Amino acid sequence: MAEPIDQFLEKNPVISGRKQHPPYLQLSRALFPTQKNHQNLVAGCPVEKAAGIEGGSVDEVVGLQEEARMSPIPDRVQVGNSPLYKVERMLGAGGFGLVYIGRRVAGGSQGNGPNAFKVALKFEHRNSTGCRFGPPYEWQVYDHLKGCYGLPRVHYKGRQGDYFVMIMDILGPSLLDVFISIGQVMPPNMVACIAVEAISILEKLHQKGFVHGDVKPENLLLGKPGSSGEKKLFLIDFGLASMWRDSLSGQHVSLCQQPDNFRGTTRYASVHAHLGLTASRRDDLESLAYTLIFLIKGRLPWEGYQGNDKRFLVFMNKTVTSPETLCGGCPPPFAQFLEAVKKIQFVEQPTYSKLISLFGSLICPPADHVSNRFTKNVEDCR
Repeated sequence: MAEPIDQFLEKNPVISGRKQHPPYLQLSRALFPTQKNHQNLVAGCPVEKAAGIEGGSVDEVVGLQEEARMSPIPDRVQVGNSPLYKVERMLGAGGFGLVYIGRRVAGGSQGNGPNAFKVALKFEHRNSTGCRFGPPYEWQVYDHLKGCYGLPRVHYKGRQGDYFVMIMDILGPSLLDVFISIGQVMPPNMVACIAVEAISILEKLHQKGFVHGDVKPENLLLGKPGSSGEKKLFLIDFGLASMWRDSLSGQHVSLCQQPDNFRGTTRYASVHAHLGLTASRRDDLESLAYTLIFLIKGRLPWEGYQGNDKRFLVFMNKTVTSPETLCGGCPPPFAQFLEAVKKIQFVEQPTYSKLISLFGSLICPPADHVSNRFTKNVEDCR
């Protein structure tokens, strides 16, 4: 069983005076020293205008776009032994780069692969946080994970001007895009199918010794429409990935705490991530649980907080909200999944097959074409 927060507080040397103050107030003073007025932590909050942007990522995207203005994205790209591509419209922006469509200037074929007519071009400025000492850290991660199930293929990498460029398969819409397009609520059987595929992807990723560190709807994409993989799910953006297993000894990494080093997206981050604890396999699964609940219910109870207290308030809300309350209105498997992953210990290997089996009762022939994109591929994930 996972270590309760109270036990963690008892062992934590940076927190003192537990008898004089409630434990969560002490935790707030240790991890969030600037917080004021922690009353009404679970009160209703207004829905955010931008459903997919939270956890400081707005500032990061603005910074990336400012860099792009100072060093314009090139009109054409050719790195390494790649073909020449014309840079077209932007596909998206995140904390670690800007992604554009690249159209091959000459030749090419339909579909994906190194000879594809259309590709995704990910640009990271040489002065960005992840590139201060050379190529982006994400490049190393993709090299280690080459061929891993549920990840897009990277075909070429290199530097052109002020940008590091990664050329990879172009994919379809993110789960957030699909969520918005169908009315900001997904049917439970559709989300159950997503759960099965996502757990399988995370299992294969974890077998390689990595945790993703930022599982959320924006980072889970469908395959390219019209391609053989259009019904598959893909996990992207490995800028926050880390190793849970030492590459030399094969042993699990040690648990340590860096309270001022929050990594992830506030809305979907695990409670342990809020505490600044070393990431392990359990954290990806907890973030996936919040993602699934968001897709079904259309919001999470800790959305809408603003200001300097935001991360603390979200953390407190996650801590005091039980799985049954959080999953109210969802079929039982979703609360069961959240409860199961929150019990996983730091070094424990999750029982992925058991977690997948929780959703078996919800996977049935769908009544609509949107759900059908997932259910036909579920057997591949078992």
